Amino acid sequence: MNPFLCFVLQAWNPSSCQVSSMETSRFLRDYAVWEINAFLWISLITITYFLSYKLFKLFKLWNQACKIPGPPSPSFYGYFTTLSKQNLTEVLSDSHEEYGSIVKLWLSPKQLLVSIKEPEIIKEMLLKAKDKLPLTGKAFNLAFGRSTLFASSFDKVESRRESLASELNVRLLDRANLIATKAVDHIMAELHQNMTKGSINCKMTSQHMAFTLLGATIFGDTFLAWLKSTIYEELLMMVAKDACFWASYSVIPFWKQGFWRYRRLCTELKWLTQDLVQQCSKYRQYRHMEPSANLGMEAGVFLQDNISLQEINGRHNVRDESCGNIMSLLFHGCLTTGGLINNMLMRLVTHPEIQHKIYSEIIMAKKGSEDKAQPVVEKMPLLWATIYESARVMPAGPLLQRCSLKHDLRLKSGVIVPAGAILVVPMQLVQTDDSSWGNDAGKFNPYRFLSKTEKTSASPNMDASIAELKDQRKCTFVLKDPNKNPAFLPFGSGARACVGQKFVTQGVATLFASLLEQYEVRLRSGSKTNSKPSTNYSMSQDFLSSELVFARRNN
Repeated sequence: MNPFLCFVLQAWNPSSCQVSSMETSRFLRDYAVWEINAFLWISLITITYFLSYKLFKLFKLWNQACKIPGPPSPSFYGYFTTLSKQNLTEVLSDSHEEYGSIVKLWLSPKQLLVSIKEPEIIKEMLLKAKDKLPLTGKAFNLAFGRSTLFASSFDKVESRRESLASELNVRLLDRANLIATKAVDHIMAELHQNMTKGSINCKMTSQHMAFTLLGATIFGDTFLAWLKSTIYEELLMMVAKDACFWASYSVIPFWKQGFWRYRRLCTELKWLTQDLVQQCSKYRQYRHMEPSANLGMEAGVFLQDNISLQEINGRHNVRDESCGNIMSLLFHGCLTTGGLINNMLMRLVTHPEIQHKIYSEIIMAKKGSEDKAQPVVEKMPLLWATIYESARVMPAGPLLQRCSLKHDLRLKSGVIVPAGAILVVPMQLVQTDDSSWGNDAGKFNPYRFLSKTEKTSASPNMDASIAELKDQRKCTFVLKDPNKNPAFLPFGSGARACVGQKFVTQGVATLFASLLEQYEVRLRSGSKTNSKPSTNYSMSQDFLSSELVFARRNN
């Protein structure tokens, strides 16, 4: 008979209480032991299965990685300790020279990095690998909240990216000159005030220019009149700076006071974003009441029309997502656009002959334009070529990173990259490779993006120096499409390419057309520069000083 049933029947017989007391105690003890043993066995089986699955995946990763060429791991911890002492681009450069266009590096026993240098294979990889690294999405989420623009999985961002690309490259691109010109006027006014103090730090000025340009684009005139814009810019960069550090923790570090101070800064940034959106909403209502109000707001805001103003009064998580999209877009755009503006300024001061020719081009374009107040940047091919060349020689970041989170990546070359591996493109190696750009790949030469419309004695190949093309008036230059060269990747490529490439370059071109028309950019007296290409692939080594002076032209 079932021991538990015997125990129940005996409990109804008082006379048997004394007799069965020992049996009852023994039964409860045995039952408890049985329950504990069952729980332990289930736990053991579950843990064993989990560890076996992890071990199987690890062996599968090692087996697949063995087929990818690359240097052996220097230690059990991979290249983690080595890269802390040596530049990653240098390690990749040496590895590519020895092992070919596709190489692997073990960052840790379970973290594989695969670097690709061949342009055609890069294009294929960027089309197939659509995801971002999980740490990137985690950092954006921690700093700015929920976002449908910068999540790691491509499936979560595809629809929003398509909508954003349509707004940037169709509706707003038609009015980009108007938006950029208004932002330039605001920037020039601040620049004139700062120049009274002496030289200007190039990096900080470039960041502020990019922030103002993007802010005016997204929020229109409201942003230019917003008194908290300077505080917002500083707080945005401060929050973004520490995002990766706190996101690197596997468990939220609730025991650290610094983390909670960081979270308070994130909350304050969110409040400022909501305040800016509300200011835009009030301005929009006022503009509808007053038809003569400035039309900059009408040109300037896809986020207000499609995200913020329609969703700000909706559900709480939708409102948070809208703010996260705005903050993420401002930071990412400011980082990349600011880097491009900084590179452009530094190349102009180290190549004054190019700056002078661009100025002549601007004056000639304005003379042939009906609207003297608006710079016609489409008629300035050398300006555009200088922008592209600045982005080529000094890319915004050392690595273009991708990932395939769910599926193994099979390339036409026969290489199979395991799912979850970090896929990188060493930007400076690819964009300064002689096989793609000619013998002068390491030199700054905007004329590589231009072609002549009439025959001259000068050689049109990429090795032609700027000195051979001095007389700009005897021939007409036509801008080449930089994206036809598969090694041109400052804006990425494939499914996760920068959706605002056309819009950003249009804004930067308008910015410099207005800037160079009024000012000549010079290096501060006594500063030293190194305009030669860096041999250690470190962007910070290209220039030893970045203090600039903007001298007003006597037009």
